[in-house]
Amino acid sequence: MYKKEDLIKVFEFISAEMSENRDYLIELDQQNGDGDLGITMSNGFEAAVKELKSFDNEDIGMSLFKSAMSFNEKAPSSLGTIISFGLMAIGKKYKGKTEFSKKDIIRFFEIFNEEIMNKGGAKLGEKTVIDTLVPTTEYLKENFEKYELLELFEKSTEIAKQSSEKTKEMKSVHGRAAYYGDASIGILDGGSFVGYLIFRGISNSLKN
Repeated sequence: MYKKEDLIKVFEFISAEMSENRDYLIELDQQNGDGDLGITMSNGFEAAVKELKSFDNEDIGMSLFKSAMSFNEKAPSSLGTIISFGLMAIGKKYKGKTEFSKKDIIRFFEIFNEEIMNKGGAKLGEKTVIDTLVPTTEYLKENFEKYELLELFEKSTEIAKQSSEKTKEMKSVHGRAAYYGDASIGILDGGSFVGYLIFRGISNSLKN
């Protein structure tokens, strides 16, 4: 079983990924977005980590909900908002829990993805973070019994990378990127790359 300290560690590694890739995310977003993706994601996850550490309560759900609120405040963007909604949804479901299992980690992603799709309105194939999150979560579910957690996330991270790359073949239909229409084909979606970085951060946290 895992506790809040493990959750903090995971968020620290995800935050590190966002900070290290800040400039690249900005570069990706400048191609057909606002150009602030690297700033909002690095600031958002940094705020989430800070809140998780300062919130003196071992309740997993309450801690995630509080961190989501801090994330939303520091990441004022469409992706920042839906990520915070996703985290809040997990927080609500796990309120009162002080431990979580390997199986719960899969459930976290199911709740997260469902909330993001409900709030953001995106579907698979529409060149968003969903195009990384959903296929990678499906891989997690299908291989849950096959691998130990570290190996499962190492392999899932590869799936996330491949899934993100596939967004180059898609046309944007959401946000400012949608204005570019067919011109968005061939460009890697920044949100999908954020999804990949989330999985890479989790994988790195398990290695350490």
